[in-house]
This record gives sequence, structure tokens and C-alpha cells, in this order.
Amino acid sequence: MAVVDRGASGQGSSFSEIVNDQRYRSVFYQIVVAVVVMWAGWYLFSNTAHNLEARGMSAGFGFLGSTAGFSIAFSVIPYEAGDSYLWVYLVGITNTLLLAVVAIIFSTLIGFFVGVLRLSKNWLISQLAAWYVEIIRNTPLLLQILFWYLAVFAILPRPKQSIDVFGLGIFELNNRGFYFPAPVLGELFWLTMATLLAAIVVAYGIAVWAKKRQNDTGERFPVFWTAVGIVFGAPLVMFVITGSPLEWDIPALKGFNFRGGGSVPPAFCAVFIALVVYHACYVAEMVRAGILSVSHGQTEASYSLGLKPGLTLRLVIIPQAMRAIVPPLISLWMNVVKNSSLAIAVGYPDLVAVFMQTSLNQSGHAIEIVAMVMLFYMTVSLTISGALNYYNKLVQLKER
Repeated sequence: MAVVDRGASGQGSSFSEIVNDQRYRSVFYQIVVAVVVMWAGWYLFSNTAHNLEARGMSAGFGFLGSTAGFSIAFSVIPYEAGDSYLWVYLVGITNTLLLAVVAIIFSTLIGFFVGVLRLSKNWLISQLAAWYVEIIRNTPLLLQILFWYLAVFAILPRPKQSIDVFGLGIFELNNRGFYFPAPVLGELFWLTMATLLAAIVVAYGIAVWAKKRQNDTGERFPVFWTAVGIVFGAPLVMFVITGSPLEWDIPALKGFNFRGGGSVPPAFCAVFIALVVYHACYVAEMVRAGILSVSHGQTEASYSLGLKPGLTLRLVIIPQAMRAIVPPLISLWMNVVKNSSLAIAVGYPDLVAVFMQTSLNQSGHAIEIVAMVMLFYMTVSLTISGALNYYNKLVQLKER
């Protein structure tokens, strides 16, 4: 009897040691939570599948191979009504990524510019930038999308009275969309692109070498102009050697609309401008806060060394401010991607419109479709977070 008691007490003491020992406690609780989450997920999945079968509804992703049977007004990749639901999913992804990527790029660039203007010593410029930020960021994004679509692009002239945007006769804007020249690549154009990639690698290597050289000797190397010469010069030489394997398809008015070239619909233009104008305000505030977080002594020290204000901002202030700018910028970029789903309000065929609305209504597979849409947005958000967190780690101060 005593042996049994010692065994039971020994087992209890070993379990207590695992739970209370700091080395094993975190791992133990993580395993418990993981098991509970997996069990809850399995229970929800099996219960949902059982309820669907009881109502005569099929579960699973087999519907993705079925024919969609509907047309899509705008698609980055080729699409026909006879394509499958899986291809519709890819069309929605590419349309969403096109809108989100260009909106992220332009909102970041404009936001940086406006953020610097907010700190300008010119009273008029700083006040204009401040009013822009305060008015736009306090207006709902959906309202801005509707404004640009209904009050601007919907009232543009017809194709025959199109607006020549840059006065070159190749960029046309009307109520059907924005038309621009599209590149037609030749067979040897890949050599130019390969040369461009190689030039970028070489330019990066020169930048690393120049930084090390400056740290060791204090001598500066003209990295910028050297990189520009390599990145633009080498591909240009290869482009000429291979016989200029690139032509441009210019849009031309034929009948009631333009033919040839590339185009984007008015809905894309409206959502793009709204996303850029709206999120640039938040980028501007991040940049302003980041610059103000840098000690004013850094500016005074730069001036005492003879640096001009422009060089001080570019070489001293901005690099240090990036440590404060990048963390909130991660959330903003993710918000741009998620806010692009508001494009459904003006009929832009993004992932939510073509897959979560039209495809869901036709197929009836709500759970699978919603899960796939959630997976896409989660994947993009985690990718953005991982990339910017890695960059943020590179620019952080490293203590000895």
C-alpha cells in the first residue's frame, strides 16, 4: 500500500514540477492551448459538415473545378465565362493586389512628402499640409470613394470627347476609364530584364562596399549616381544590342471606344485615388512624428559640420526617424490591403466582389469561400508584417 502511495505521490510531484518549472511551463501551456484549439476546430468542422449533409448540401472544395459561367468586366489576367471558380479566385486576387500595391506605393510616397511639408518653416505650406491631413483623415473612406466615383469619374465626357491627360495623345481619360500605352515584349526582352536584375545586385554590392569604406576611412563614394548609371545604363546597352525588343501598343479611338493599349475602369481610378489620398494623411503624420522624435541636437550638429538642410534631412534625420516610422507603417499597409475591399461599393471586381459575392451566390459554398478569402487577406497581412518587421530590425540601433 505504501509503495502505491509513493508512486502516486511521485507522479503528482513530477507533474507539479513540469507545471511550475519555468523551463517547461510555457511549453506545457502552449501544448495544452494548441490541443484545445485543434479540438475546437475539428468539432466545428465536423458539426458543420454534419449539418450540411442533413440539409442535403455538399461540403468541400470540389466546386472550385466547376464552370463559373459569368463574365468579369476587368481582369489583370485573361478570363472567360467558361473558366472555373478557382480561376475566378485568382482573378479576384490579382485585381485586389494590383489595386493594393499601387495604392501602397503612391500613398507612402505622397505621405512622406506631405509629412515633411508639415514641418516646413513656410507658414502657408505647413498650414495647407495640415488642413489637408485634418480634413481628409476625418472623412470616411467609403464616402471619399463614392465622391470620386459619382462626382468625378461618372461625369467625365464620352470616348469621342476624351481628355488628353498629358497632351501627348496617348493617355486618354473618359467615362469608360483611363487608357494608356501597353508594352509589347519581344523574344529577347528577357535579356534586358536579366541585365537589370544583375545591375541591381551589383549596385547593392557597391553600396555595401562604399558604406564599409566610409566607416573605415571617412571618405564618401558617389553611390547614388554610380548606382543610377549601372542600373539604367547596363540594361539600356543590352536593350540596344538585342535590337530594342520592345514596342508600345497605343490606344486609338475606333467606333464608340478606344481599342488597343491598356486600360483601367473608372471604378479602379476612383478607389485608387481615394485610397491614396486617405492613407497618405496617416503616413504624413507618421513621418512628422518620426522626424520630431529625433533630437534637435542632431540637426544642430549637422549644421555645425557644414551640412545643408536638405542633406541633413536625408542623411541624418530620416534614417533615424525610420525607427519610429516603420512600426505604425506596418499596420497602415495592412489597412490599405483590407480597405481595398470597399471597392465593391463602386463595382470594381476585386476578390470580395467576384468571389465572395457572385461566386458565393451561385455556388452556395459560403463557408469554403469565406475561408479562402480570409486566408488570402491573412497571408498578405502576415507577409507585409514579416517584411517590414525584418526591415525594422535592420534599422534599429544595435547596442554593444
